[in-house]
Amino acid sequence: MTIKRLNEAERALALADLPEWAMDGERDGIRRRFTFPDFVAAFGFMTKVALLAEKADHHPEWSNVWNRVDVLLTTHDAGGLSQRDVTLAAQIDALLG
Repeated sequence: MTIKRLNEAERALALADLPEWAMDGERDGIRRRFTFPDFVAAFGFMTKVALLAEKADHHPEWSNVWNRVDVLLTTHDAGGLSQRDVTLAAQIDALLG
């Protein structure tokens, strides 16, 4: 199955529904920083995201420093931002209520 990279109109529409996410032009993806009260909360969030990502077979690039989690979503097979990234970003946002 070929994964399609989003065009400019599709990107604009997708980001309108994901106001906390920003384009990362260097990596052609979207990124967001999440901040939590402490390391345990941040790690718990990462665990929940890991389960979503594994189920979708689409894994984020991310880092964690104490209470902060930085997430980048891009689809390597598409050469940039795809609907898979948008869908996972929306699922991640839903974890926060």
